[in-house]
Amino acid sequence: QFTSISQGFSPRLRGRDIHRQIRQSEKETSMTSNGNTYEPPKVWTWDKENGGNWSSINRPIAGPTHEKVLPVGKHPLQLYSLATPNGVKVTVMLEELLALGEKGAEYDAYLVKIGDGEQFSSGFVDLNPNSKIPVMLDTETGTRVFESGAILQYLGRKYARFYPQEERARIEVEEWLFWQVGGFGPMAGQAHHFVRYAPEKIAYAMDRYVNECKRLYGVMDKRLQGRDYLAGDYSIADMASFGWAKSHEWHMISLDDYPNVKDWFERIAAREPVQRGLAVAAERVAETKALAEDEEAKKHLFGLK
Repeated sequence: QFTSISQGFSPRLRGRDIHRQIRQSEKETSMTSNGNTYEPPKVWTWDKENGGNWSSINRPIAGPTHEKVLPVGKHPLQLYSLATPNGVKVTVMLEELLALGEKGAEYDAYLVKIGDGEQFSSGFVDLNPNSKIPVMLDTETGTRVFESGAILQYLGRKYARFYPQEERARIEVEEWLFWQVGGFGPMAGQAHHFVRYAPEKIAYAMDRYVNECKRLYGVMDKRLQGRDYLAGDYSIADMASFGWAKSHEWHMISLDDYPNVKDWFERIAAREPVQRGLAVAAERVAETKALAEDEEAKKHLFGLK
């Protein structure tokens, strides 16, 4: 269980046509969903009062906000995380390794309360200057790893599990791993923000990201036709996407519309190590979801006073 640590222009357009398109584009860009005009400044400044209650994680500065040393337990791997789609990737991988008898994959898991701003502590920033969960420390080698995809690769290489050594097979896994970290996850995350957290409902933003999620689910559904897993055998590519697919309702997706994805999802969810990986932070899932309603947490996460 987790331990708490407190656009472009057509080349056919010329002259007045180009200027007309520019003016129209500027007009459209300056309109918000409620019909009011908004003129972006020539030089961007941080307005902490703008953006509603969900805005300290988007603060335009880096580095720690307070001093705090991270705890270190007795096991080889130290994990600082939370039960988010990115966080569960790593606990699932670790539990899969332990199920195969990899004793070196034993770990201590510490809850990072992002709603309280713990990701901005000095100890956390020392391990991850980007102040995002998860981050892992391998005490046997002194290696710190941040970014969930990088952690999966590190563990896959170290234990030669779920990450092929043969070049072609490994590249295939990496293609789908980076498909997730560069597309599926970020687009789903933006959908989560505008559907659940944004201070006002913006139809353009919701359509943009939910529709992109639907496209990505379509890509995955076609990929999984006639396959059990994304890249050959069960791998870190599947673990990476599973955590986000688990939150499909948050980005307004029904798995019934993507039968191959649904079968894949259920296949993975039935694995005992996956269930244990999810259970590590099960008691914290409600806390994670509650961030959508926690006004004080929103201040820490998205940067308002």
